[in-house]
This record gives sequence, structure tokens and C-alpha cells, in this order.
Amino acid sequence: MKTILASQTMDIPEEVTLTVKAKFVKVVGPRGTLTRDFKHLSLDFQLIEGGRKLKVDAWFGSRRTMAAIRTAISHIQNLITGVTKGYRYKMRFVYAHFPINASITNSNQSIEIRNFLGEKR
Repeated sequence: MKTILASQTMDIPEEVTLTVKAKFVKVVGPRGTLTRDFKHLSLDFQLIEGGRKLKVDAWFGSRRTMAAIRTAISHIQNLITGVTKGYRYKMRFVYAHFPINASITNSNQSIEIRNFLGEKR
């Protein structure tokens, strides 16, 4: 059974500016700018209440479309988190058979990986 209209809203924090143009969402915050393209989803995005709330609508949608509403809102919330708090990734080198030699170069800006495929020198 199809639902005629399903919608969900989310609040936008004060320090974040969100713009929507043809399913292309741009989030600007204190830590930078992030963009995301939602053209593959059959959803309608609109800013309400002076740009402080985002409303996502799905017309005549199936269960899959209804699930896409919450997925899109979660992606936008992750964009907002990225421009306000930021993300930090911590990674480790692991190998199974050939030992990998790695060194950090250019004042901690790049990593040089040697012996990646087990080739001989």
C-alpha cells in the first residue's frame, strides 16, 4: 500500500547555514563546507521557518521510499556534525603475508608505503 504523503522535519543549528537547490544540499559551518547530492532519491527538500528547519517529503511512496526519508535526514545530520564538530579518523597498518614498510614524510602530511604488493627490490 502506498502512502499519499510522508514528511519529516529536522532542526538546523544556529551556527550552520544549509542551502538546498535541486536536491543538492550544501552545509556551511565553522569548520568548512560539505555538499551532498540526493538526485537519486525521489524526495522533496525544502527549508521552512526562515531556513531553520528542513522538511523532507515523499509523495506516493512505498516502504523503500519511506525509509529513504530517514536515511536522507541522517546523512544531512552527519554533514552538520562534520561542519560543527568535525571527524577524526585513527588508522592502523595491518598485513597478512608480506610485511609492509611505511614512513611518514613531508612533516606529517603524507605516508609513503613500500613493499605494498610484496615485490622485490
